[in-house]
Amino acid sequence: MAVVGRVARPHGLRGEVVIDPETDFPETRFAPGARLALGGEDGASTVVVRCYRFHKGRPLVGFEGIETVEAAGELAGRELRVPAESLAPLPDGVYYRHDLVGCRVTTTGGTAVGDVARVETQGGGTRLVIEGDRGEILVPFAEAICVELDLAARRIVIDPPEGLLELNVVTRRQRRTR
Repeated sequence: MAVVGRVARPHGLRGEVVIDPETDFPETRFAPGARLALGGEDGASTVVVRCYRFHKGRPLVGFEGIETVEAAGELAGRELRVPAESLAPLPDGVYYRHDLVGCRVTTTGGTAVGDVARVETQGGGTRLVIEGDRGEILVPFAEAICVELDLAARRIVIDPPEGLLELNVVTRRQRRTR
């Protein structure tokens, strides 16, 4: 299953929720009638989109059977997923986040950096969040740095500029105190 969004919070009094999308195709993924797996601690259940619109640049979605702000509030933080086989093929050089997560990252010199824990997009740029022995390392997902991607082998080779790996380390202790 591929994550296409996360429920951020309830919106209004009719059971709608604000979605943090993780898809380039929100109009398709959240179209009325679309079926989504709703992940959570209690496992996944299926929800059906009742209504969809944009508000202040973010999708607002209503689900069948979720009619109150209280019911919508219980969905906050949960992931919305679709079967990976339902995803559209992408052009060369474009990747789905879930394809990158779990890839082993090494440098061009063969030094192990860690495994991709997640992919973040902020301010028009994308970065890999790599879990390594020293902690969390942030690496820009740029062609000049990520010089080789072999998704079949679950491997990414990077050629980081000098100091990048040392500069962007967030230790496990620092994460606990944030």
